[in-house]
Amino acid sequence: MSSTKLYLYTRFERFWHWAQAALIIALLVTGFEIHGSFVLLGFGSAVTVHNFCAWTWLVLYAFIVFWILTTGEWRHYVPTFVKMFEVMQYYASGIFKGEPHPVPKSERIKHNPLQRITYLGIVSVLVPFQIVTGFMYYLYNDWAAFGWAFTLSTIAILHTIGAFAMLVFSIVHIYMTTTGHHPFSHIKAMFTGYEELEPEK
Repeated sequence: MSSTKLYLYTRFERFWHWAQAALIIALLVTGFEIHGSFVLLGFGSAVTVHNFCAWTWLVLYAFIVFWILTTGEWRHYVPTFVKMFEVMQYYASGIFKGEPHPVPKSERIKHNPLQRITYLGIVSVLVPFQIVTGFMYYLYNDWAAFGWAFTLSTIAILHTIGAFAMLVFSIVHIYMTTTGHHPFSHIKAMFTGYEELEPEK
C-alpha cells in the first residue's frame, strides 16, 4: 500500500481557519457568560472581549470572502449533489466498515458534497445571521433613532439560536476531523497544508 500527500491548504487558509476557531470559542464562552450561564471573566469584561472578538471576526470574514472570490477557491464551495447520498451513507455506516471514501480529496475536489453545502451554509447564512443580529444587539441604544420596533429579548433569542447552531457545527466539525485514516491526519493537514490521502490498496 502507498499513500500520497497533496498540498491543499495555503498559509492564509490555515491562518484564517485557526483564527476563526479561536474567535468562535472566545465568542461562545463570553456570549454564554453574558447570558448568565456561568461566571468566568465577569459581565463587563465578557462584554468587552465579546465585542472585540466580534469586530475582529468581521474584519477577518471580509478578508476571507475577498480571498475566496479572487483566488478561485470559490469553486470548492459550489454545491453539488453528485455522490451526496453515497457520502451520507459512508458517514452513516461505511466509515465503520473500513470502506473507502466515495469522494477522495484531490487538487480539484478539496471538499466533498456534504462539506460544500455545509461550509457554504455557514459562510452565506449562519455567519451573516450572527453579524446582523449582533449588530442589532450592539446598537440597542440607537434603535429609537433608527425607528426599529424590535424587542431586545427577540434579538437576544435569535442571536443565541445562532450561537447554538455554531456550537453544534463546531462539535460535529471537531468529530469529523477524527474520521481520516488516522485520528489526527485531518488536523495535521491544517497545520502543514498537506493532506495525506488514504493508502491505495
